[in-house]
Amino acid sequence: MVTGGAGFLGSHLCEKLISLGHEVLCVDNFYTGTKSNLGALLECSRFELLRHDVTFPLYVEVDQIFNLACPASPVHYQYDPVQTTKTSVHGSINMLGLAKRVKATILQASTSEVYGDPEVHPQPEDYWGRVNPIGPRSCYDEGKRCAETLFFDYRRQHKLSIKVARIFNTYGPRMKPNDGRVVSNFIVQALSNRPIAIYGDGSQTRSFCYVDDLIDGLIRLMDTPDEVTGPINLGNPTEFTIMELAKLVIELTGSRSAIEFKPLPADDPRQRQPDITRARETLAWSPSVPLRDGLIKTIAHFEDLLRESAVA
Repeated sequence: MVTGGAGFLGSHLCEKLISLGHEVLCVDNFYTGTKSNLGALLECSRFELLRHDVTFPLYVEVDQIFNLACPASPVHYQYDPVQTTKTSVHGSINMLGLAKRVKATILQASTSEVYGDPEVHPQPEDYWGRVNPIGPRSCYDEGKRCAETLFFDYRRQHKLSIKVARIFNTYGPRMKPNDGRVVSNFIVQALSNRPIAIYGDGSQTRSFCYVDDLIDGLIRLMDTPDEVTGPINLGNPTEFTIMELAKLVIELTGSRSAIEFKPLPADDPRQRQPDITRARETLAWSPSVPLRDGLIKTIAHFEDLLRESAVA
């Protein structure tokens, strides 16, 4: 079962699991996910789609649960912050309860946001983070931190088989054009020849992982022995400044966009780079798609979207 399976990451994960021969139950309330992300899977006999909100209990029979349900971009998770926290906390409790009942292994899609605005760089899994518990991003950051707490308490209290992946900035086809993430923002602005908005001076850094690499990491983590619980960082350790990303997007799109500087949002991290030593050693995993190659595929996706919207 993949919760949040009609979303950006979830739909790619469902596709990969089907290609590996699994039967997949996709669960989504379509808050940010869409049926169009699932494409040909809807006609596959080994694929099933269920509209359901994980903040309510669910009774199904499954062997593995990938818990990806939660809006992951600032625009979406800040729109209804109380519901965002509920999705992380109540959703985790419900999915952990289901895993306990059917004795399934359950994987939590956590986030690099649990590190907040880090004082340690790059961020290893044993760093506890620096998170503002009352800021506008807290509904997501603290919700995911609490979800990790629940997962490890279910492990200690009920001997549940758990896996926790901390996902760093991931990009690729099926990102939404209005999700407020830096890659999608820059590409849409560049393709429209609008000014590219950089918040702050552009010196803040991010590490961008192409979606295919990330999905491979999630599946490898799920397939580890029971004693491997994580948390494990999954992301690209190659660090880029936001300014470097903007210039690369302009180059690859052939855009006439100028760069426009705006004030930095509250609690925006200055640095983000995973230490993936644990993933390399435990999963034999590291990302293989360079940023330039991944951006070319992602730009093609947004060109198609803009073309379709122009025709409509």
